[in-house]
Amino acid sequence: MAKYVLFDTETTGASAEDRIIQIGAMVVNSKTDIEVYDEMCSCEVAIKIEAMEVHNIVPTQLEGKVPFIQTSCYRKILELNSVSNYLIAHNINFDLTMLEKEGFVNNYSLIDTLRCAKHLYPDMPYHRLQYLRYALDLYKVEEAEASTLGITIKAHDAIGDVLVMKLFLSKLVKRVMEEYPEYNPMQKLCELTKTPVLIQEFKFGKHKGRKVAEVAKEDSGYLNWMRSNMKDLDEDMKYTLDKVLG
Repeated sequence: MAKYVLFDTETTGASAEDRIIQIGAMVVNSKTDIEVYDEMCSCEVAIKIEAMEVHNIVPTQLEGKVPFIQTSCYRKILELNSVSNYLIAHNINFDLTMLEKEGFVNNYSLIDTLRCAKHLYPDMPYHRLQYLRYALDLYKVEEAEASTLGITIKAHDAIGDVLVMKLFLSKLVKRVMEEYPEYNPMQKLCELTKTPVLIQEFKFGKHKGRKVAEVAKEDSGYLNWMRSNMKDLDEDMKYTLDKVLG
């Protein structure tokens, strides 16, 4: 039977040299058999102040901790690394890149709950995990779930975010079953993960709130500039700009 590994990392920062300092994960074997991992780990890279501002992890908390590759969670991830199992994260490209810096080579079937959210909740103004937590009333049931699993919920804490993601994944599965009843829901989520999203409306920048297609007609020069110069554009925005610019 397939295993589902939901995970989240906290890191020293978001640059090429940065590394994992905390990992939270749930390994779902069945509805009643869930393994919980919540581990900090040592790292030779200094934690950036901007990262501390987000996750509140300071260097003293990592003293005496083992390196990431020696954590129980990483050993479990390696043990289950098979296409028959699922590796799941919100914005999985970031977390997967962090794992790859530790020598990880992926064989899992991947589900990105962020991209799936964009596909299945296109009218949501934002798809950040904490936004979805409140927009979909996940916060109303998270305490009961946390109590069952022995988890303390904190925003931008690895295991706290994994718990919210688990609740959101249930929403995604239900949505897929409604919209694509002929599909296996987990396989459909894998398919959606691989499918770029055509973004309809800008959520940032000088054209925030406007339709992308309209801006392409009126200000294509700006969109060409964006595509050429904004190096931090995500895959979906790159795909959208390439489409509308033809």
